[in-house]
This record gives sequence, structure tokens and C-alpha cells, in this order.
Amino acid sequence: MPQFRPIAEIPREVVSKPEMNSLSNLEFPAPERRGAFAGNRDPQSGISTLTSVAARALLALFDGKEMLFSRRIRLNGRGFHREGVSARRSIAALLGLHRLTDSGEWQPFDLETIQAAIFRDTRWVKGIGDLGLLVRLAAECGRPDRVASVATEFDFANALTVFPDAREARTTDLAFFLAGISHARLACPSNLPDVTDAAVDAYRLLEANQGTGGIFAHAGQPGFLQQPYSNRFGTFADQAHAIYALATFARAFEIEEPLADALNCANAVRDLQGELGQWWFLYDKRTSKVVNRYPVWSMHQDGLAPMALLALEEATGPSFDEAIQKGLAWVEGRNELGVDLHDREHGTIWDSIEPKSRIRKAAMSLLGTDSPGEKLQIRYEARPDHLGWLLYAFTRFGIAKGATGVRVAAAGG
Repeated sequence: MPQFRPIAEIPREVVSKPEMNSLSNLEFPAPERRGAFAGNRDPQSGISTLTSVAARALLALFDGKEMLFSRRIRLNGRGFHREGVSARRSIAALLGLHRLTDSGEWQPFDLETIQAAIFRDTRWVKGIGDLGLLVRLAAECGRPDRVASVATEFDFANALTVFPDAREARTTDLAFFLAGISHARLACPSNLPDVTDAAVDAYRLLEANQGTGGIFAHAGQPGFLQQPYSNRFGTFADQAHAIYALATFARAFEIEEPLADALNCANAVRDLQGELGQWWFLYDKRTSKVVNRYPVWSMHQDGLAPMALLALEEATGPSFDEAIQKGLAWVEGRNELGVDLHDREHGTIWDSIEPKSRIRKAAMSLLGTDSPGEKLQIRYEARPDHLGWLLYAFTRFGIAKGATGVRVAAAGG
């Protein structure tokens, strides 16, 4: 990889001076071909390194003027390019950072100031998924006053008919909504109107998107601007967010039926996991097969898959540890290119491994087809939601040693 200028520091007004000093002293292990986690005799040390890398990488994505995280940063021959801010992706980062703080670990951000920027102007809420993330942030950060404010501003009872992503029954957005109101019910039920009907309706829409083999389609009703066949094919993100939402819904409303749907999906994607631990990109609801393997996203490997599967493990008991470990090892070097995607030099985790040909990549995305002989490359980008879900997964659930090696362990919710 060519050499580039280092990432610019975050504006100093965002963090206190002592924290900035301690940030400069953060140390990372020397990169290894197989990664710091794979085969590590001290799994807690490996996870601690992983979360430290993620927390530090978020610094480069923060916009101190807007007090939000950027959509992504890109690395090219001229250095780093940072895109505009995203409230939606900022919430994922905040959820992870909040969990990191609760775990007792240091992090360099003033979380309350960033959260205030999210809630100050909610015009960015354009869909059911945005609303779900907003109420989830308020609930998980222990702010019942903000839960009440969101409930006053938005009509939860009619949200599924008002927002376009709900009318199209988009799986990920429905999952965000279902998880959000479930977290609100768990954390501060008295500050939210009765959302039972809305939760059940969202669950039924999700359920309708699931095939008999367990795979969720991307949407129930494909819209004009969506990909063709979006009511047949679903991404891994659709599967992971659906699993997490169903597990959380079951816990919040004390019902078992959603857990069977979540287990069905989790078992299906685990059976389809690649030999190197890849969580593939696109699945077919009708056949329960992989139809498009690439890109393989780091966010799926070390963020969404652990978050979803550990939440399901907490709710049901069956272990997904081996599949999670394989996914982590893929990011850390046991992948098709033999490259550790944790870049210690630049302090980030790269986005994905993807086909080199942009034309082939676009065609594969459109048609849902794959080419086993496709030449691959690393996508040198980083996103705050990736880093946030990673932090959320491993600081919420933790990791512990088991009698036969490494066992991922639920540590509360």
C-alpha cells in the first residue's frame, strides 16, 4: 500500500486537554500477518486491542464544527478525504462509545455534547429506521426525558404508515424501529406511550420478509429507486439487524415466538459462512443460498455479526462462538488477500475486500450474480457505524475464557 499523510487530529475543543494527552500515548501492538486476536491465548487482551483501535479510529471521523461523525473517510493518493456528517451513522458510533464508557474504559469524546447535537434538530429523521435509532439512543443512554420528547414529537402509533421505508417494509429499517422501541420499553416504559401494537405490526412485517429457509429479503415491497428483486434478495446487514431486533423484541415484550425466527436466520447464515469466516454480502430468500459474495465488509465481520449473534445467544443459549471467532480472524489477516485490515499505522480498520472491476461490481450488485474468479482489492475507507457496532458488541457482551479455549459470554444488556 502506498504511503499517505496521517489522519488529522480531532479539534481540541471536543475533548479535554488531559484526554488529548492520553490519546497521544495510546499504544497498539505491532501488526502481525494473522492478527492480534487469532490464536491469542488471552482473548480479553485481543478484544481490548480491537476496541482501542475502534475508539481511536473514530477521532478521524469526527467533525468538531458539526459535533457529529462524518459518513466516511476515504484514503487515496492525495491523502484522506472526509465526507459530510451523518446523524444516523453518528448514533451507531454513540451507542458503541456509550457502552465503552459504561464498561469503565476511557474514550476521548464528550458524549453528552454530541448527543445534544443529535436531539437538537431532528429534521434528519426521514424514515422509520431513523426514528428507531433516535429513540434507542435516548433509551440506552439513560435519558427518559429524551425518550418522552421523541414520543411527543413523533407519532409512533402511525409511524408504519407515514414513513416510506416502512411502507416498503425495508428489513433493516423495520429492525431499527423494532429494536428502538424495545430498548425504550426495557429502559423507561413510563416515558413512552403504549407501543405494543406498533411493535407487533413491525414484527409481522419483518416476519413476512423472511423465507422458509430463514433468509430475510431486503424489502417487502420494492420501491422505484430500490434494486430490482429487493423483495427476494437480502444483504447480510438485513439478516444481522433482523436477528438483533427479534432477540431484543422477545426480551422486552417477554414472548418467545420471535426467537424462533431469529434462530432460523442465524443458523442459515452460519451454515453459509465462508471457509475463511466470511459473512457474504447477498442472500436469496427463496433458495437460502448466497448469490453475491462480495464485497465482504469488515463491519459485518467484527461488528454486526457479533452484535446479533451474541444478543441471540444471550436470549436463547445456543453458542455461535466459533462462527464469530472465524469472522474476527478474517479481518485480522486470515482472508483472501492475507492482509490485516487493522491498519495500526493510520489508526483505523479498513472497510472491505471487494472486486477490482467497478463495472463487474455494479453488475453483480444489480443482478445478484457472482464470479468466483474475480480479482479482489481492499477498499480504503472507514465508517463510524462500523466502529460503533464493533464497540457495542464487545463492550456490551464481553468475552471470557472457556474450558476449551475462548468463549464469548453475555454480560448484561
